[in-house]
Parts: sequence; C-alpha cells; structure tokens
Amino acid sequence: MPTPPRIALADDQALVRAGLRALLQGQGIAIAVEADDGASLLAQLAGTPVDVVLSDIRMPGMDGIDALLALRARGDRTPVLLLTTFDDSDLLLRATAAGAQGFLLKDAAPEDLRDAIVRLAAGGTLLQPVSTDPVRARYRFHDEAAPAAAFSPREVAILRLLAGGYSNKEIARSLFLAEGTVKNYVSAILDKLGTRDRTRAVLKAITLRVI
Repeated sequence: MPTPPRIALADDQALVRAGLRALLQGQGIAIAVEADDGASLLAQLAGTPVDVVLSDIRMPGMDGIDALLALRARGDRTPVLLLTTFDDSDLLLRATAAGAQGFLLKDAAPEDLRDAIVRLAAGGTLLQPVSTDPVRARYRFHDEAAPAAAFSPREVAILRLLAGGYSNKEIARSLFLAEGTVKNYVSAILDKLGTRDRTRAVLKAITLRVI
C-alpha cells in the first residue's frame, strides 16, 4: 500500500487550519508542517521536507503566491496546491505563472481535496481553465499583430495547455506527441508571438484572441 503523503499546511485562520488538519488526518494524510503565514511556512520547510504544500492564497504578510515564488527562487520544487475562497481569474493566473501545480476553491468536496494532494504528490497537476476576459482587460498589445489564422490547430491546442500551466512533458503526454516535438512547437509559438517567455506568450495569445 502506498505511503500516505506528508504535507505542509498554511492558513492564517486557526479554525480553518484545525478543520483541514482533522479532515486530512482522518483521510490518512500526515501533517508535517503547520504555519499561519508564508514566512513561517518557508522557515519550517527549510528543515522539514514534505511531499506537497497546501496553502491558502490570501494570507497577511507573505501570502501563498509570494511564498511559492520564494520557494521556487531557492530551488525548492515541492508541489504546491493553493486554496482560495475567491473564484478570481487574476489570482489563478498569478498562481499558475508562479509555478503552482494546482489550486482548489475552499468549498471543494473533502474527497476532491485528498485526491488533489495525492495527485500532486505523484507528480501530477490540477490546473483548471480560468476566464480569459480579465486578462484581455489587463494586458493589451494593440500595436502588435498575431492573428489567430497564423496558428495551426495544433499550436492553438498547445497554447491552451500552456495557459493551464502544463510542462512540455505533460503536453506531450496529453497530445500523444514526442517531448522534442512539443518543444519545437513551443519555440515556433514563441517566435510567432515575438516573446521568449511562456507566461507572456500566453497572456499575449489571450489578449489577441488566439486562444
């Protein structure tokens, strides 16, 4: 039988943490680290490795996304699952760009939360589609042209997966392509959009209604 995942749990509300702790421990998930903000989470993770970090997005001081960015900056690739009470497209796009492997609303069913943790611990992701309208309102490239007709259906499919935060390996598996083929597609997409950055390419593709 597989060993249950060990997680770090971060939430600034003590009652929420207690509820999540009881819920997850009842499902066989071990809580190795518990923190009430991002700074405390980072300090504890420095000495206590875990399989998954489960963190609220909105916390005072260093929030979940800032903590995620700090983790990645110091080379910690531990999968991060972010929880939020807000179905906020901008937050979810920021989380994806920062390197989160997944996010869930706090009203998700208990079994969905456990399944998400197990999935991330096994190397998977849980990145759901988000509304693109706020992105179009925030990022504008009116002086640049990249008509949707310039992109093949395969390139559009790959752009949509890039928007979901998927790696080249995950895209290859999803589309039944070789990873090298996906890398070539991504390079062509970045060239067409005039950027070398995947996140900016996605934002630009959304704004220009390529996806």
